[in-house]
Amino acid sequence: MTRDPISEAHRQWVAHGWPGAADGMAMVTSVVRAHQLLMERIDAVLRPRDLTFARYEVLRLLSFTREAAMPMSRLGSLLQVHPTSVTNAVDRLVAQGYVERVRGEADKRVVRAVLSDAGREAVEEATAALNAEVFEVPGLPADDVRDLTGRLTALRAGLGDSA
Repeated sequence: MTRDPISEAHRQWVAHGWPGAADGMAMVTSVVRAHQLLMERIDAVLRPRDLTFARYEVLRLLSFTREAAMPMSRLGSLLQVHPTSVTNAVDRLVAQGYVERVRGEADKRVVRAVLSDAGREAVEEATAALNAEVFEVPGLPADDVRDLTGRLTALRAGLGDSA
């Protein structure tokens, strides 16, 4: 019978005199490991489509807008990532023909990312696959999914994430 490595780490934390940190260490390590496992599943769906989750998020966000377009700075803000990360993701999406960069008409300093028809097709197909293979079967029963989501929302808020 294999012992859960995180439970064993918890036991070791307590045995080495850190009982006040043991539960937090186990929670943080569990969240990090769950993230790794979920990203493996997501990557398995997106990799054959030549997408990363970051690029998928850009496409999905653009597809949700009325004009299928958004200023680059707004993309970074909504995705909560550094502007360099948005630039890199959009660069790849432009190279794939999924997004175009367009300068603002009123203010030429504003650069908007605009979803192409190919990008719309790619994001719809990727979303269908993610829904079927990851989001509809995330590894917990539906009630537990909602409970965990609420708890993670509280954790994010406790860590200073702004809603």
